[in-house]
Amino acid sequence: MTSVHTSTQERDARAVASPEWARARGGLPEPPERPIAWSMLSRALSVPLILGLVCFLPAVIAAQPGSGVKDTAYWLQLVLTCYAGARLATMILSTRRRLLQGVFWMFVYIAMGVAPFAQVVIGQTPTPMVGPRQDLITAVALVLVGCAAFDLGALLASRRPLRRRTPSPRSPGGGQAVAHPLRLRLLVLLAFAASAFYVMKLGGPSVFFSSRQEINETVAASGVVSEGSNVGSAFVKGFGQVPALLALLFYTRRLATSYRARRTPSTALVWVALVALNLVVNNPVSNARYWFLTVLMAFVFTAFPSSAAIYRVVLATGVVGALVVFPYADKFRYDDEAQRPAQSASVFEPLVTKDYDQMVMFANTISWVDTRGHTYGRQLSGSALFFVPRAVWSGKPEDTGVRVGQWMGLRMTNLSAPLWTEFWVDFGASGVIGGLALIGYAVARTDRRYALAVTRAGPGPGSVLAVAAPLIAGYTFILLRGPLLQAAGKLAIAALCLLLISTFKERRTARRR
Repeated sequence: MTSVHTSTQERDARAVASPEWARARGGLPEPPERPIAWSMLSRALSVPLILGLVCFLPAVIAAQPGSGVKDTAYWLQLVLTCYAGARLATMILSTRRRLLQGVFWMFVYIAMGVAPFAQVVIGQTPTPMVGPRQDLITAVALVLVGCAAFDLGALLASRRPLRRRTPSPRSPGGGQAVAHPLRLRLLVLLAFAASAFYVMKLGGPSVFFSSRQEINETVAASGVVSEGSNVGSAFVKGFGQVPALLALLFYTRRLATSYRARRTPSTALVWVALVALNLVVNNPVSNARYWFLTVLMAFVFTAFPSSAAIYRVVLATGVVGALVVFPYADKFRYDDEAQRPAQSASVFEPLVTKDYDQMVMFANTISWVDTRGHTYGRQLSGSALFFVPRAVWSGKPEDTGVRVGQWMGLRMTNLSAPLWTEFWVDFGASGVIGGLALIGYAVARTDRRYALAVTRAGPGPGSVLAVAAPLIAGYTFILLRGPLLQAAGKLAIAALCLLLISTFKERRTARRR
């Protein structure tokens, strides 16, 4: 028995001392990709990928007919598109997987680069721009400066080594948070109970396969929505969806990384039951496209935690999907009578008529702030205290997109408020620069810790960060699109669930595998 224990300790100690572990901790530089075939393929693909994202696609958009003028906004938008394309290509071709940074640049390239550039060229926007042209110029410039600040924050994070904990043979992951087995089972029970309540409250599973419009009408008629407040419905929906997704992700990671788990019938049965549960509450028919994108990306990155090929494929194909598939993915959002026909004379027409209103809404927000001034933290405090009902806080701020839409006189106020907008409303240009720099720093640090969590010397199948990072990566699209007040609910529920099941107690990872 002593010899077995000693050999286990020696094996774990060798893992701690391995170059892969030290490299993930920031102690050694990252080597080039080891497979020669992929190295040659990467070099072969790098030129067409960079040319396609940075040169070809912007050139094709610029050649489109339209009434747009080539003023300062046009050239700034072109620079932003090329800059974001170059950074996205860097993320795809990098020898190190930067999960959160890659998703950030994919969003910026599509929603703040390609789509607004098409709108400027064609001369048409999804929502009207009520202010002067100068506000659009300011918006594009601020997005560009914010992206540079994000890069600066990420650069500072890469120069600072991760905080080192004393390695232990029993915890080669360096004391990272892991899911407590008993608490994880309790999370599964909570997921089934909360989702069952959510399904029954809405009238049964059949509602979830009808349309998003029917879901909204059922929620409104269920009694969980009080007049002037959506806190009740947000909690019912959030607890009905988020614990089920998190439980599925943890069991998916166990099956993907643990040979012992794959040989345990009970683990496989629970996973199958969780898949069926998520097919009801998190299916693409009755949920927002951004939420289903979160579910899909979180599942893929959790199921293939160390696959560089999957990472690159997701980022590369994500651009095509966002430009071609995403605008038409609202087929089930409304009943047949209310569904908008999908007609397009150009492949770029959906970019100027449907979902990508981020840049023009930033310009409208600048016009709105010019009429009333900055709020100095009020809007962000409303997002942080989203759980406080309006009956208790009568002056609770509304969504930034809703406030701007009301000021514009629009009937439909479900408008975006990208993260740059939230910082601008409260603190102006300094808020945009400082906020994006802090986010870049935090994102880069998280990417490095995630790289440690998915290495072979990491904390094992129960790693919390190995599940949380893919979930945040998928949810990044919702956070960046905004408004934050709408996005805060599910994020807070996920953080609460992760906090409740996490433990830092050192466990022998070799036994759990």
